[in-house]
Amino acid sequence: MKNTFLLLLTVLCVMSVNAANKYDNPDTLFVARDGTGEFRTIEDAVEVCRAFMEYHKVIYVKKGVYKEKLIIPSWLTNIEICGEDVEKTIITYDDHANIRLQTTGKPLGTFRTYTVKVEGSNITFTNITIENNAARLGQAVALHTEGNHLIFRRCRLLGNQDTIYTGVGNTKVFFDNCYIEGTTDFIFGPSTAWFENCTIHSKTNSYVTAASTPADVEYGYVFNKCKLTADEGVDKVFLGRPWRPYAYTLFMNCELGAHIVPVGWHNWGKASNEQTARYAEYNNNGPGAASDKRAVWSKQLTKKQAAAITFKTVMW
Repeated sequence: MKNTFLLLLTVLCVMSVNAANKYDNPDTLFVARDGTGEFRTIEDAVEVCRAFMEYHKVIYVKKGVYKEKLIIPSWLTNIEICGEDVEKTIITYDDHANIRLQTTGKPLGTFRTYTVKVEGSNITFTNITIENNAARLGQAVALHTEGNHLIFRRCRLLGNQDTIYTGVGNTKVFFDNCYIEGTTDFIFGPSTAWFENCTIHSKTNSYVTAASTPADVEYGYVFNKCKLTADEGVDKVFLGRPWRPYAYTLFMNCELGAHIVPVGWHNWGKASNEQTARYAEYNNNGPGAASDKRAVWSKQLTKKQAAAITFKTVMW
């Protein structure tokens, strides 16, 4: 009887280990909303990934609308979430800051409104749309980042106020060939982020960026070879305003539309910010790029100064 019990226990242990290890490999996971993949939700696929993986794991997401409030937790690394079609593979949710919590009756607040929150490091999103489609009733974050060395490549990031929140100082986030839209402060936070060949689209007269770069961090937001566009009738947009005094934002080699105001930058109603905010431009073009009327407290970099600001020096 004892031997039978031990044998059964051994079999159960082996079965448990095999079940736990089923997805512990570099094989691609497939997600399909219509049920034709291994998983119907992205969250379910994320849940089976092993903590602190040393190998690269792809989660391939087929076309569909995925209404999820998705968190990539801090213990996950080396994951790439890849969409089948950037315009037809959509992660969406609709929280906004003024929704009342059922437990307390208090507003949800900005920082809980995310559609996707990335806490893990070395995470990549490719060819996918991340959207907060809440009505214009308050701040509504589509993407909230906290991890380090994050990449968003050929993604669409859609929302209104506060579309992208890069939430932790001295972390590095790379946006490559993305489309980003919003209304007010729709790229904001303390992280260091490089935007390369992105389209930055304003939907109302307001502000593009609201960096809160820590004083001891050399770089905040760098936009290189980006195109700034706007909805029809939008004609008074500022490049940025400092959410915190030492905000760093640089636009270089960018095409600035006519919707960018001649003064370029706003001090958020605090003259003291003009002494600390680090706002600069270099070699921009387009009707919004004229520098002769820019805020006197912003800078136009020299060729030598701009040459020192490269992807490598900023991001790695």
